Amino acid sequence: MNKLLWATLLSLIWLSGCASAPPALPQADDAAWEDVDPVHPQDPYERWNRRVFAFNEQFDTYLFKPTAEFYRWALPDFAQRGVKNFFSNLREPAHLTNNLLQGKPGAAGRDTGRFLINSTLGIAGLLDVATPLGLETSLEDFGQTLNVWGVPQGPYIVWPFIGGQTLTHSLALPVEYWLNPISHIDDATQRYATGGLYLVQLRADFIEAESLIRGDLYSFIRDAYLQRRYFLIRDGVLDQDPFLDQDFNFDDF
Repeated sequence: MNKLLWATLLSLIWLSGCASAPPALPQADDAAWEDVDPVHPQDPYERWNRRVFAFNEQFDTYLFKPTAEFYRWALPDFAQRGVKNFFSNLREPAHLTNNLLQGKPGAAGRDTGRFLINSTLGIAGLLDVATPLGLETSLEDFGQTLNVWGVPQGPYIVWPFIGGQTLTHSLALPVEYWLNPISHIDDATQRYATGGLYLVQLRADFIEAESLIRGDLYSFIRDAYLQRRYFLIRDGVLDQDPFLDQDFNFDDF
């Protein structure tokens, strides 16, 4: 399979541990976690991470996912696409800044072009006019910038509500928040409402992708997230495409 398709598939797996799944997970005090041996080299705190993951699952099952399902039911498809495009456009200043910090002026120029075109011709970003013109989004964040500067990714950690991330990605979140125009909305009510809509849109976008999940949900999301981070840090350059490996088993995720 083409590497671009592989990256697209991984991007469907939400980067948060707050994803929903049909089977119920054990509670934090369930003795079943005691049998889990941390064997993944980037997940040394797997026992603790699974407990937090189970907490996030409960939050998702009873509140977050129902809200996202109502959002999908209430808004027509074209409106959902507009909301998604709007928030994607707000991420362009962060992409631009991180490309400059990583010494990639060409990519920064494309980000500038995307932002200007979609903010004007795209009606404040509701329409993605730039992509058909060949200006693809770069998906750079400050966590990747730190990795490019030589800071190691660190262990995989699952945070309450936030989900699973590498330590470097987690430490970069305050910078990413500051680079997002949402954080500079003066009115607190509008700022929280806009941020909440953004999170609901992300969760709603993931619902259809849940059917791709196989096997242990925790391991699937962790491995997909780590593979995607590796893909992004390397700017899409992989040592090998796992789908071209005859020994690759998708259920291993």
